[in-house]
Amino acid sequence: MRRTDAPKAPGSAFTRPLLAGLLALCTFAAHAVVVTDERGVRVELPRPPQRIVALLPSLTESVCTLGACDRLVGVDRYSNWPQQVRALPQLGGGIDPNVEAIVALKPDVVLLAASSRVAQRLEALGLKVLVLEPRSHADVRRVLDTLDRVLGSDDAQRAWQAIDASVSAAARSLPAGISRTRVYFEVNNAPYAASESSFIGETLARLGVKNVVPAALGPFPKLNPEYVVRADPDLIMVGARSAQGLEQRPGWAGMRAVREGRICRFTAEESDVLVRPSPRMGEAAGLMARCLREKALGGTGG
Repeated sequence: MRRTDAPKAPGSAFTRPLLAGLLALCTFAAHAVVVTDERGVRVELPRPPQRIVALLPSLTESVCTLGACDRLVGVDRYSNWPQQVRALPQLGGGIDPNVEAIVALKPDVVLLAASSRVAQRLEALGLKVLVLEPRSHADVRRVLDTLDRVLGSDDAQRAWQAIDASVSAAARSLPAGISRTRVYFEVNNAPYAASESSFIGETLARLGVKNVVPAALGPFPKLNPEYVVRADPDLIMVGARSAQGLEQRPGWAGMRAVREGRICRFTAEESDVLVRPSPRMGEAAGLMARCLREKALGGTGG
């Protein structure tokens, strides 16, 4: 009698769908990306994203530093480095993005700052959102590592080593005695300052100088201008956009740094480098070191 319940041979119509399913599962597992963002949210992508929207300049710069600039399809209005991102669609800012334009670009993932208020709205529209916001040197390294996993690249360690080496080189370029210099770094003319606990303050510390704004005031405190007068720094670092009328602020003309012309006025492009916790922190350290060499030890003028 002919048996009808014998096991199917490998490759039969019974086993082929099962094998195909297992192969698809293995392929997904091999390429899937799973990371936890700053909200504590587990973000799962089926594969490294090929279409990326970045809504924070430091994140745009990090993606490009890791060799994935060509995957960016849109950026925020402030992202301007490297040059090629300036040709991309600008999608507003982190707190006022053009949601409709973002959705129209069909990104695989949207990179947002923790301060952005649209993450849930974008997720409700079916988009993958990854919230990352570097605030310190350690954060920059962590964000590079996270993006390295998301992008499927292997460049984060090299990128961080380059940053660290550049900051160390900037510190070595400074002469002995620089540690006595007391620095005031103004972020904008409100005035908001960079304290010891900010990433800018961390760079100043590695350069060996003293920040007149203590960590206890928070990373970027808004100061009473009289605070700076009382602190009487040896050197002022400020962007040219914020420095207009600086000497006319009440009491500032009598400060040592103003009297002796020890003010570094950074261009708009230099200010972008300095105030972003991005892979260009090594370049920022070089700008600060140049300022210290030119102004802290005998230089004069504005």
